[in-house]
Amino acid sequence: MNNPLLLSITNPVKLLKPSTIPYGLNLNTTINKKQQQLTKTIVLNSNTRSRTTTTFTSSLSLVRRRNNNGGGVTGGFDETEVCRRDQGNAVLLCALGYWVQGSRCFPWLALNFHMSHCLHLKPSTLQLVQYTAILPMVAKPLYGVLSDVLYIDGARRVPYISIGVLLQGLAWGSLAIFPGSREALPSLLGLALLSNLGASVTEVAQDALVAEYGLRYQMNGLQSYALMASAVGGILGNLLGGYCLVKTPPRILFLAFTALLSLQLTVSLSSKEESFGLARIRETSLKKQFNDLMGVIQGDEVSQPLTWIIASIAMVPLLSGSVFCYQTQVLNLDPWVIGMSKVIGQLMLLCLTVVYDRYLKKTLPMRPLVHIVQLLYALSLLFDYILVKQINVTFGISNKAFVLCFSSVAEILAQFKILPFSVLLANMCPGGCEGSITSFLASALCLSSIVSGFAGVGMANAIGVTCNNYANLPAGILIQSLAAMLPLWFIHYVPMSENGFEREGKRGLSKRSRKNRRVGRVVGQEIFAYRRERDAEAQT
Repeated sequence: MNNPLLLSITNPVKLLKPSTIPYGLNLNTTINKKQQQLTKTIVLNSNTRSRTTTTFTSSLSLVRRRNNNGGGVTGGFDETEVCRRDQGNAVLLCALGYWVQGSRCFPWLALNFHMSHCLHLKPSTLQLVQYTAILPMVAKPLYGVLSDVLYIDGARRVPYISIGVLLQGLAWGSLAIFPGSREALPSLLGLALLSNLGASVTEVAQDALVAEYGLRYQMNGLQSYALMASAVGGILGNLLGGYCLVKTPPRILFLAFTALLSLQLTVSLSSKEESFGLARIRETSLKKQFNDLMGVIQGDEVSQPLTWIIASIAMVPLLSGSVFCYQTQVLNLDPWVIGMSKVIGQLMLLCLTVVYDRYLKKTLPMRPLVHIVQLLYALSLLFDYILVKQINVTFGISNKAFVLCFSSVAEILAQFKILPFSVLLANMCPGGCEGSITSFLASALCLSSIVSGFAGVGMANAIGVTCNNYANLPAGILIQSLAAMLPLWFIHYVPMSENGFEREGKRGLSKRSRKNRRVGRVVGQEIFAYRRERDAEAQT
């Protein structure tokens, strides 16, 4: 028996001029009246016909999907098994990607020792090279917008991961194979810039994929697991890096990391993004995507926490290069000690991330948590003061033991402080803007780190810290600690909690929308509409 609704869609011409029904046939009259009603509802014009076709097709797909979930699978394969396999491929791609990116400390530890011991760079020059090399990461919003808008071979995440990994492999492979590339500072800096360009593209695509995947399957807080994978990579990278530097030259470490990048490239090239079950967003222009991004970040619910986290990093003039040169040139600490201190720090970061994911994000509001972490960070900077003044030796603690236990505490707390903000912004991403928003956060953090590093170089030169004179280094460390206290004065920019700030954001958005242009209001409202839509999908 033919379905009249299907007939009305496939043959609309007959419904526009239905035949006359003889009087007296009650059953046929009833049926044809229903057909006429369907005709008036469905076939009004070509636009309504296309909308009805789409709706009906979606309804059929929904019924078919529910029947399959309920056990009525009519196909010749198990869709649940296929879904599990595809999700496993996505997990492998992301876990391996974050693990490899966390292992980037492995070649960078070797590069820092190479610049310090082989090229004999001054502390300020070493730190200047370190922070100049991360300039490509400032352009992460551009990579994020491209990843959101521009599809490559039908995908918009996995191809960018492959491109970034390839660029990293070219950079580290050149440093390992060509001696002249690592002996001349300009070529070394150029390859370091190329490496960070590839790393930034890969990180943007991975962060967007994790955010989009979490929103698609209602998995809140996937960023915590990403940080765990990165911490595990940092543990192994620093452990192997510190051990290998004692026995092998830096070029061997560069070559080993190139081989690891080749493994990641193989996995990414063999992954099919369409199998992850992510929705294909309609293509749009770069200008519209940038306008949408600006509209999102103009709202108070995004701009206030973003302002705080950026300021809390940029306001602290870091002296990491000077402290590193002091540890290796004055205290003569082995690379193994430096590497093991990083390993212990990454273990601390892994434990903190697990505790946050299991307990802190559920029991402790975001603002008190960030307040405590920032205070601990300011105090942990004083560990370098204790080391430089040799107070630890007064209490019978050797320099090696002190560096192993306390040297990386401040660095780890600075990394952990970013996690709540990453989770907050990832949960607020509207559809199609995952790469833009996560990359904007990463870019802002990189820019603030560059400002902090350059300020540290300026302060080191101002107070007279050189490779032969570290007398004023303790004073610079005290200035660091005091500067880290300043962000506590405007801690009210950080939301008390994600849910509470969402309600506050709605009120703030309505006030701000009367002042700003329309695109900010529309995109800002889209955030909450999109979140309500995801919640409704989760309930069904």
